[in-house]
Amino acid sequence: MTKPAYPLSLLASFALVVAACGGAPEPAPAVPDVPAQPAPAPETPAAPATPAPEASPQGDSAASAPAAAAPVTVEVPIEARTNSKLKGSATFTEVEGGVKVAVQVSGAPKGKIAVHVHETGDCSAPDAKSAGAHYNPENHQHGLPDAAARHLGDLGNIEVKPDGNGTHEIVAKGANLKQGAPNSFLGRAIIVHEKQDDGGQPAGNAGGRIGCGVIQSK
Repeated sequence: MTKPAYPLSLLASFALVVAACGGAPEPAPAVPDVPAQPAPAPETPAAPATPAPEASPQGDSAASAPAAAAPVTVEVPIEARTNSKLKGSATFTEVEGGVKVAVQVSGAPKGKIAVHVHETGDCSAPDAKSAGAHYNPENHQHGLPDAAARHLGDLGNIEVKPDGNGTHEIVAKGANLKQGAPNSFLGRAIIVHEKQDDGGQPAGNAGGRIGCGVIQSK
């Protein structure tokens, strides 16, 4: 029996099918290019906190420094003596190099009248003789304030107007207001006289004592 003959075209198609099914493997699909990722940038360290500025030593010392002490001041009332009508007061203040004395009086005789610091703080006598002599710790001769030699208690003269009021201010050089110190006015007396201190010896020829006050701290 004779085999049937197949057309050539059918054989060619069959060959193509076989080649498609069992032939060479299909190429792998192309992988798209992935762009390279840049390396992460290193972290920048945080800047250190700026410390608060320190207060200057000068400012600190100024804030903490104690306030300057007020100058020592003593207020002294002056009372009448020797049957006078005088009234007054004196303010003693420590200053550089001495004691400033500011005196004011009323009911005084017009013109110039002497004022001195005496050695004893005692105004008990009616004529104020209980206050003793002029305060003279360095044993000088009597003199007016501008003299080269004078008692430490020599304060010069008060100018009194016709109405009986007068004022006087002077710095007693070398004096102080320190308790128990040499040349201190504390514990002494201020005396107002009836006449002018003319600078003569031994005590200025100033006459009676018409006002007295004890110099003492409160």
